[in-house]
Amino acid sequence: MPVQSPLFRSAVISRLRAAGCVFAEDEADLLLSAGLAPDGLMEAVQRRVDGFPLEHILGWAEFCGLRIRVQPGVFVPRRRTELLVQEAATLLGAAGPEPAEPAGTVGITLPASRSILPVVVDLCCGSGAVGTALAARVPGVEVHASDVDPTAVRCASLNVVPAGGAVHEGDLCSALPARLRGAVDILAVNAPYVPTASISSMPHEARVHEPRVSLDGGPDGLDIQRRVIAEAAAWLMPGGHLLIETSRLQAPHTAAAMVRGGLRPRTATSAELDATVVIGQLL
Repeated sequence: MPVQSPLFRSAVISRLRAAGCVFAEDEADLLLSAGLAPDGLMEAVQRRVDGFPLEHILGWAEFCGLRIRVQPGVFVPRRRTELLVQEAATLLGAAGPEPAEPAGTVGITLPASRSILPVVVDLCCGSGAVGTALAARVPGVEVHASDVDPTAVRCASLNVVPAGGAVHEGDLCSALPARLRGAVDILAVNAPYVPTASISSMPHEARVHEPRVSLDGGPDGLDIQRRVIAEAAAWLMPGGHLLIETSRLQAPHTAAAMVRGGLRPRTATSAELDATVVIGQLL
């Protein structure tokens, strides 16, 4: 039967629903609109039935209204992480997509190495979704992204570099150019925060097809967060902000770590996105 026929669509939906895909109709429409040849389409449907992430099959994920390129072996950006972007954009003076004047400069003596543009760092960047979305939402920012995983760095380069940013490979802030030390306005972090023992209960497509380094946050899920917080004060400019995505239960512990790190924390939540972000300002 023709791949664009209602009967074919119905058959695809039935296969996806039988495999446990909650949004089978939406996924079928995305696969059918991907422009694949019949053989390629059937292969894509079978891969989805076998548990491959839909985003890895399509080659992109929707995030903050953008199509973020993703590749096999790279963490797929979640919708809840849009709260991290929203909070960072607000701090930069751009609650929406309209261009904004650089924020965080009035009354502050800037380091000699400081860029004239607001500096945003997307740490533990994965696909670079956060940095790319902020570059689109707040025109004029200087965006840097970094990740320890070479596969993620290659993927992030496909998103961040066309948006005018730069991508670096290395462990946390050590990957960043030295000139950014003391000059970062926004340090946005979606570090792994799943407790090690909880990874086995994650959905198949995440625990099997996404790198463990992007999921495993150690025994209590906070190992990487603590390391980021310990480094943050050296990289933030006076008055700059560290934003960390975390869970509702972990947020008080993330905030306490920020206090120990010389930051003044507050917590932002979104019931709609089921998201929690702890925001610390360098005093």
